[in-house]
Amino acid sequence: MGSVEHRHLNWKAIVTGVAFAACAPLAGCKDPVETRREPASISKERGLAVIRRAGCGSCHEIPGLDWPAGRLGPSLEGFDDVGLIAGQLPNRPDVLATFIRNAPAVKEGSSMPPMPISEAEAADIAAYLYGLDHD
Repeated sequence: MGSVEHRHLNWKAIVTGVAFAACAPLAGCKDPVETRREPASISKERGLAVIRRAGCGSCHEIPGLDWPAGRLGPSLEGFDDVGLIAGQLPNRPDVLATFIRNAPAVKEGSSMPPMPISEAEAADIAAYLYGLDHD
């Protein structure tokens, strides 16, 4: 049996390991204040127009879109505060735009279909979603 000091050090190592393990899932969370984006108004306006034309509201409830209000996909209200896109991807504009255009290519097994929109249109949709909390 080790000394009291040796047992104390082992206890510290155990507590530290448990604390790190408990906090590991939080590594995917984002700090909403430090990562808040304020997109340009014109990009947000174009984004809403693309959302309407592409029919995003048929699957998602989207603030600013009165009809349709789909429930097949998640609500996009408060999107800027979401830690991970589709529960796995970092919530960044470039990742979001790529996901919007072709979700199955970015996240295997995604039920969201590839969308017939350009890269610029996907970036505008992302700008709209990131700007929802700022209006």
